[in-house]
Amino acid sequence: MKGFDPRTAKLLPAGQHILIDGSPGLRLIASASRKTWTYRYRTPDGRLGQVKIGTWPEMSVATAVHNWEKLRAARDSGEDPAAERRTARTAVSEGAAKVDGSPTVADVLRDYVHGHVNVHRKEKGAAEVRRMFAKMVPEKFAAMDATTVKRRDAFDLIKSHEAIPVQAANLKRELAAAWSYAMDSGRLPEDASNHWRDILRGKLQSSGRIVAGERVTTKRVLSATELGTLIPWLPNLSRLVDDVLTIYLWTGLRGAEICATEGAWLTEEPDGLWLTIPKAKTKNAKRAHATDMRTPLVGRAETIIRRRMGVHGKGFLFPSETGGHVEQKVIQTAVWFHMPHSMTRPNWERPRLPVSHWSPHDLRRSSRTLLAALGCPSEIAEAILGHVPPGIVGVYNRHSYDQEKRVWLGKLSDELERLAEAHIKPAGPH
Repeated sequence: MKGFDPRTAKLLPAGQHILIDGSPGLRLIASASRKTWTYRYRTPDGRLGQVKIGTWPEMSVATAVHNWEKLRAARDSGEDPAAERRTARTAVSEGAAKVDGSPTVADVLRDYVHGHVNVHRKEKGAAEVRRMFAKMVPEKFAAMDATTVKRRDAFDLIKSHEAIPVQAANLKRELAAAWSYAMDSGRLPEDASNHWRDILRGKLQSSGRIVAGERVTTKRVLSATELGTLIPWLPNLSRLVDDVLTIYLWTGLRGAEICATEGAWLTEEPDGLWLTIPKAKTKNAKRAHATDMRTPLVGRAETIIRRRMGVHGKGFLFPSETGGHVEQKVIQTAVWFHMPHSMTRPNWERPRLPVSHWSPHDLRRSSRTLLAALGCPSEIAEAILGHVPPGIVGVYNRHSYDQEKRVWLGKLSDELERLAEAHIKPAGPH
């Protein structure tokens, strides 16, 4: 947005604010703990009114301006947005106390969160659903009688978030699930319409971010040349980030699994060192046919893990300075910071990555692609990545592929070393 500088916003002292050009009354106000988008205006009777829109950077300036436009239109039509919100909160509070009668939208969402999300989701996922409902469902909408929500109402709510299509699609999915839960539990009539499943179907797709003037999709596979360039360069990063990114490539494991690795999960077996990640710690924890994730460690992955075991023993091998293990997001942030197009703290000198526009998870995707190029059978490559076979295959094929995993990860290690050596080898005479 013209005139908005993210760096200035990040450094804004508590008690100060930034005005947004072209959006009278819209300001970003800094407190000791957060920065809040706020619309300040004159009410129809001349009093000063103020209403919170959202927090930055969770809500972008573009979304804040979009919401400001709706609030200003309401103000211009004679409404008082702050008063409307107070009325809605009162209605939600009264609705929460109801035992009989039709539930409000807030009731439906609350029942779904307490009865399903908090029970069946990991805390991180449950917290995201709670945050999404709190931030993306307006209080006025939450106060509505859920049985009276029309298709147009559902369309308008999701459409209002089209500037963030991925989040809008997630909200649509969770609202559809909440409605189904309410119908199953009898809070909503069995013949109630679940409009969320039908509206804007297939029309909320992200076309990628624009980075340094280029549109970048979220899925990327690094080529053999790019891998050969990147691997010898990784030691320019911190030892922690270098180690994690290397293990991504040499094992195909998920970032969250790598970061949470404990020395207690390592075992010396007749054919070498093995990492066994408990099922409860994997992405497949809720999958009935999933098992513990077993990965043989070869090449650089084995070297890194043995070195870290020597320092950290049976505890977290990638510990955080604040306790526990380092979060996957720390690795992602470090990679972004070293990208050639990164404008985070632009005055800070640091080495810039020789390969741009990739994320740590792209290394896992690149290793899977490289396995396919080497001729690795699909079922073995999928077992290496920890994917549970779909359908009836997952029920009947319970082979662990342990021996095959070691063979093919050994071949992957050899190929990655070859690519790295080819890049750093001096050119011969012409």
